[in-house]
Amino acid sequence: MATPTLHLICNAHLDPVWLWEWEEGAAAAISTFRTAADLCEEFDGFVFNHNEALLYQWVEEYEPELFQRIQRLVRAGKWHVMGGWHLQPDCNMPSGESFVRQALTGRRYFREKLGVEPTTAINLDPFGHTRGLVQILAKCGYDSYLFCRPAQHDCALPADEFVWVGYDGSEILCTRVPVGYNSPLGRAREKVEAWIQANPGRPVATVLWGVGNHGGGPSRTDLQRLRAFMAECTTYRVVHSTPEAYFAELKAQAATLPRHAGDLNPWAVGCYTSQVHLKQRHRLLENELYALEKMATTAAIQGLMPYPRADLNAALRDLLTSEFHDILPGTSIQPVEESSLRLMDHALEILSRLKARAFFALSAGQPKAAEGEIPILVYNPHPYPVRTTIECEFQLQDQNWTDTFTLPTVYQHGQPLPCQVEREQSNVALDWRKRVVFAAELAPSQMSRFDCRLETRPAKPAVTLTEADGAIRFVTNDLEVVINTHTGLVDRYRVRGVDCVEPGAFAPVVLRDDEDPWGMRVRRFDQVEGAFTLMSPEESTRFSGVTAGTLPSVRVVEDGAVRSVVEAVLRYGNSFICQRYKLPKEGTEIEVETRVHWNEKDRLLKLVIPTPFAEGAYLGQVAYGTDALPANGDEAVAQKWVACVCRQRDLALTCINDGVYGSDYHQGRLRLTLLRSPAYSGHPIGDRPVVPQDRYTPRIDQGERLFRFWINAGPAAARLAVVDREALAHNEKPF
Repeated sequence: MATPTLHLICNAHLDPVWLWEWEEGAAAAISTFRTAADLCEEFDGFVFNHNEALLYQWVEEYEPELFQRIQRLVRAGKWHVMGGWHLQPDCNMPSGESFVRQALTGRRYFREKLGVEPTTAINLDPFGHTRGLVQILAKCGYDSYLFCRPAQHDCALPADEFVWVGYDGSEILCTRVPVGYNSPLGRAREKVEAWIQANPGRPVATVLWGVGNHGGGPSRTDLQRLRAFMAECTTYRVVHSTPEAYFAELKAQAATLPRHAGDLNPWAVGCYTSQVHLKQRHRLLENELYALEKMATTAAIQGLMPYPRADLNAALRDLLTSEFHDILPGTSIQPVEESSLRLMDHALEILSRLKARAFFALSAGQPKAAEGEIPILVYNPHPYPVRTTIECEFQLQDQNWTDTFTLPTVYQHGQPLPCQVEREQSNVALDWRKRVVFAAELAPSQMSRFDCRLETRPAKPAVTLTEADGAIRFVTNDLEVVINTHTGLVDRYRVRGVDCVEPGAFAPVVLRDDEDPWGMRVRRFDQVEGAFTLMSPEESTRFSGVTAGTLPSVRVVEDGAVRSVVEAVLRYGNSFICQRYKLPKEGTEIEVETRVHWNEKDRLLKLVIPTPFAEGAYLGQVAYGTDALPANGDEAVAQKWVACVCRQRDLALTCINDGVYGSDYHQGRLRLTLLRSPAYSGHPIGDRPVVPQDRYTPRIDQGERLFRFWINAGPAAARLAVVDREALAHNEKPF
């Protein structure tokens, strides 16, 4: 029998940021690569492996001579580019399109600069992996995947080596590295010896080694000691190797390996929520980039502007960097949070200017506005019609210093549309700035024009929706919503005669948490500590900044032909919430806007929606797919929407979000996870205190945060058939 092979894969896991800022990460990359190049040239047979195009770009920019050495070593087969992505992103929260761009951007860089295209994808450090990755990897040219988390027992993996099956039947060969990706300085031999002792006689195997997390990689001592061990070992043929060489041998066993048709979750479920400010900004950047690409393509095809490829690529690189697995999950220090927000703002500024350029180009040739009319142009980036509510602000031709009120009415093709005027965002006590809200259907992938006509009225139209018997009752032909004025919560959401929530819906509930932003030691959050409750009228008045009279804690603030808006103010401890319910006069989708002023520590905030179907399933959008999420109260991760589905009653309640990823569901209760407040990079180590007990320690996500949800319900198949497009339209908004 042939001696089995143990493939030693030397790497230097190097987080660009984490407990340090990017400048230190760049310095560590240069130092590590320089040491690795020295040792590649010194030791025969040794090969160094490293992925992440971002780090190579830093070396190329800041030490070009070292980069040229690496190019020569790659050509000589002594330096191996593994993985080939832009970096190791979080592997749950980026959209499917973002995962594709991670692979395409990285592979293009390595092909152009180093002439290689890896076939084994590497994501050693991310905290779980969506099943949607399988088809993305397979269709990007990968045949294998190397990862570390989670452990077998965490996600019911059949073995450490298996065939991973995607939603579309795609397959890739996978290995979970059970003993980690790095080794202590000078102790690689001990790691290899321990592994061999625990795994005698395996036909092919791999062990990863090298000083990691802050770089370091190989050391001369480690290589000398491993060289001696290779000569001594009789149970395995131990070789310096690459992921591709390891999987080439493992492929011979592929037919006998178990198959896994599920995700690789959970691990560190707190990451679905920590530093939600970053998550919301990331979602915004994804939305702006991908919507603008459609818009700019349309303009370029029509010859209205050159396609801004270079600028879009610059914004894309910022997006991909922000998806790093210690940025997007919210596990880095506070300066990294701040610099990552700055990075995304840089991209958003690029996109803002490009969007204006594309919009004005696509607006060319519009007919001149009629006397007294103001044109409103709306671009729909989607290749299908979008029925939506448009909110638009504009300036009157001149200031109105009289006591009259200027009322805008919106027309399309000469026909009036349902519209209303709402409070503008500015606070200039003058009839001058206008905010008009109207319902319209936008044509696909083109500009729609609306014309606003103005008339003078004695006053703004009065609100007609009022409170009666402790409730505000909103009723249309298709929808009934009852808001309890004693609690500020929704006691009824009835769609076409069917009750879809139980009383007390959209309750902000506070749960006990700890200092750990990863949530390494938990799979769920279920220790309820309390709930936000309605403010007294005096508290409501003070919190709302009102100085004239007393303000009710639940009030109708807008009411017209398009929608009614009801506002409730609540408090808990040192924190406050202004929650708005936007109720449509047409259709059944309601919007819930939760503005949180959060000042709690080691606590977690969920928005609870009790539904009447305890036997329901729980579904969520993931990368290029829909997955069954845990329905046992465990924390789940999903993207733009989740759904509670009761097949027996043929009913689904869908919830679209604009930047929330964590939630749980059990016995009909949907709980959306809004905020956590652990310590920055609060890493549990044994029973040691996570944070010092002799000083103030800052907590994550203190201050004001804004969340939006769009709730709809109806027959299950019909609701699930349209929610993807609805979620895309709410995220990649018409402009």
